[in-house]
Amino acid sequence: MFEVIKAIIYGIVEGITEWLPISSTGHLILVESLLPFEGTSGGFFEMFDVVIQLGAILAVVVLFWKQIWPFALTKREREREGGTGAMSLFKKDIWVLWFKILVSCVPAAVIGILFDDVFDALFYNPTSVAIALIVFGVAFIVIENWNRGRHYKVTSLSQITYQTAFFIGVFQLIAAVFPGTSRSGATIVGALLIGVSRTVAAEYTFFLAIPVMFGASLLKVVKFGFEFTTLELTLLMVGTAVSFVVSLFVLRFLMSYIKKHDFKVFGWYRIALGLAVLVYFGLNGMISQSL
Repeated sequence: MFEVIKAIIYGIVEGITEWLPISSTGHLILVESLLPFEGTSGGFFEMFDVVIQLGAILAVVVLFWKQIWPFALTKREREREGGTGAMSLFKKDIWVLWFKILVSCVPAAVIGILFDDVFDALFYNPTSVAIALIVFGVAFIVIENWNRGRHYKVTSLSQITYQTAFFIGVFQLIAAVFPGTSRSGATIVGALLIGVSRTVAAEYTFFLAIPVMFGASLLKVVKFGFEFTTLELTLLMVGTAVSFVVSLFVLRFLMSYIKKHDFKVFGWYRIALGLAVLVYFGLNGMISQSL
């Protein structure tokens, strides 16, 4: 029962931190050091850490269904598309959006498939996560100060070009390489740099997460294997369900928040958390060596 409670805690942390640009990986690594799973297979947590993000992704699908579903099923929708016959079934603007999202996925997908194990071995540790938290925390503050009073060139999803989509995908690649960067944080920083408004940057980041996290979860499950114990399957289901429910509230909060505020508060939080992670694991290492 205590392991299920841990899964609930992980789900809450994931649901909160997946969408706020503060790194869900950084938080989950910290929580895992305090509340590690017991009675699970080797490598289970690394897979669990990624797969429970599917709950958060499902929250995006539920909340933004009308903006991402590319088929016109009702008569009113077909009339609005203005096509005839079979072509009226397709929402052209949404199909175009999905093609742009696929372009954004290319850099991280290619590099992730080829070097996922290498990056995990090199950077999936508290020190690397803490550095990434701090560096991108500083980046948020600097970019928001630089953007103050500037005119946004892109104020709607339809204004995102394929070139812009690829550029955002390159920033997402940084998050794929360095845990602690925050996928949403990296893509938002990249979007802000090229003149995308905060609201559009956040929405595009949400939609981009759908294929990215489905792909990442599938990759982790395949590598882990499909043979779960009853406990492991229960933990996955509980963590995923909790992250879904929590994400519903967090997404609504974030979209409301960014209409009136910038992202600098998240930058300061990242810096504080990064320093806390360095201090915590540094002290743990010193204590272990003294013993």
